[in-house]
Amino acid sequence: MKATGQEVTIVMIEDDEGHARLIEKNVRRAGVHNEIVPFTLGKKALDFILGEARDGEVSKDRYLLVLLDLNLPDMSGIDILEQIKSNEHTRRLPVVVLTTTDDEREIQKCYDLGANVYITKPVDYEGFATAIRNLGLFFSVIQVP
Repeated sequence: MKATGQEVTIVMIEDDEGHARLIEKNVRRAGVHNEIVPFTLGKKALDFILGEARDGEVSKDRYLLVLLDLNLPDMSGIDILEQIKSNEHTRRLPVVVLTTTDDEREIQKCYDLGANVYITKPVDYEGFATAIRNLGLFFSVIQVP
């Protein structure tokens, strides 16, 4: 996955270790070898994406793709999405929401805030693995601004 000749870094914000391993394994299986930077806490992920001052300067010239779980121990994924999409330096970053919630209002809210893709984690292992492999194939063809 590239962005105008630049390598894209995948930022994975997922507190469930099992899901994180499964995501990485199946993204790799789909032939995506980009660096994956994992975070289990929203605050740490925002430090990385927006910088500790939260001004977004740190990501001005970075190519990131964010994989975001909505249910995190320290803050809501919706808040993270809102902060990423309301910052001038990060608002164009593609954000893929991966969550167990299929609440219609939550899905709408994510899209309203600028999520690019919303994927509900299937509860069974095989369904989840397939969804992530397909996501990996999607990563291999998308262009990141």
